[in-house]
Amino acid sequence: MNPRLDLLQTYPFEKLRVLVADVKPADKPAISFGIGEPRHPTPQFIKDAMTASLSGLAVYPATAGTEALRQTIASWLERRYGLPRVDAATEVLPVSGSREALFAFAQTVIDASRPDPLVVCPNPFYQIYEGAALLAGARPVFANSDPARNFAPDFAQIGDDEWPKVQLLYVCSPGNPTGAVLSLDDWKHLFALSDRYGFVIASDECYSEIYFDEANPPLGALEAARKLGRGFERLVMFSSLSKRSNVPGLRSGFVAGDAAILRKFLLYRTYHGAALNPAVQAASVAAWDDEAHVRENRAAYVQKFAEVTPLLAEVMDVALPDAAFYLWADVSRTGLTDTEFAVRLLAEQNVAVLPGSYLARDAHGANPGRNRVRMALVATPDECVEGARRIVAFCKSLA
Repeated sequence: MNPRLDLLQTYPFEKLRVLVADVKPADKPAISFGIGEPRHPTPQFIKDAMTASLSGLAVYPATAGTEALRQTIASWLERRYGLPRVDAATEVLPVSGSREALFAFAQTVIDASRPDPLVVCPNPFYQIYEGAALLAGARPVFANSDPARNFAPDFAQIGDDEWPKVQLLYVCSPGNPTGAVLSLDDWKHLFALSDRYGFVIASDECYSEIYFDEANPPLGALEAARKLGRGFERLVMFSSLSKRSNVPGLRSGFVAGDAAILRKFLLYRTYHGAALNPAVQAASVAAWDDEAHVRENRAAYVQKFAEVTPLLAEVMDVALPDAAFYLWADVSRTGLTDTEFAVRLLAEQNVAVLPGSYLARDAHGANPGRNRVRMALVATPDECVEGARRIVAFCKSLA
């Protein structure tokens, strides 16, 4: 067996399952804020596009995807980020969801023959980054979130002796679990570091379409590069339809950016065998080409956050994030740790949350997720408000 598998930590949801295995939940309808799985209805036109294309199952799909899908994604990138031109043939590659691509990308980029290869990850973070680094033969190093900057990662924590060894830097903007969005100054700093040390930036933007002000969508990596007068060198962004269009089961996304890197990534993927189902590609064309359902989806999240956040702020330190659908709440005021909070909340109110320490690592003398919980407001508005009311009642019972 591959010995690097022994380096992987237990996934957060498995840790949570073990944590609450012996808990008897309160006799109330279950409400889960634990898993970030969109539960808004999938738009009918996407399902119709998929079923109308089932004849495509009779052929092997190309790893590079159809020209129609690549062009639709390129056009979406141009509209969404104000890019002058995205080359659909060389700068876009469909993938089986951003998770699969984020993992596979490290296997393409990392040169494990170089001494002590490093991969920079935000902390807290999406655990795929760490697993991808370890299985590619690299060592993950962490940039802890900075509460003073709305939880954006503090890349100054990476040492001067470490940067020359960095081969890949993962960033998530809007972030999971914090919702932090990188500013143009943040990107300017990261691009300067990439230019100096030659590492590749992998920008995970799967939450880019969940935000609260229609006039101010989150800044994207390719958009930042354009605004700073540069190309896409050593930069690849990852996106997905899961959150944007409420189709997590579709497993459809894309990567875009540096054409030279994508050419190598396509070579890897040809052997990896992760071509998109033709019917999925047809449904994806329909989804990327429509914005009306995305605006409706955002409006539902805006409503939920507007109702839930003030309720929870009565009993814990929590605020509206920059974007995404998570609340990153500090439960210190309750006198409980994040794991104790999760266990007792489930036992007394049948509401599930994810301990923040499960999403982070001890680094630079701290675990930035400790005494925080992540709440995914993915359920219906009524369920989210009811869940918030139960959390308030639980916290007040501790006083």
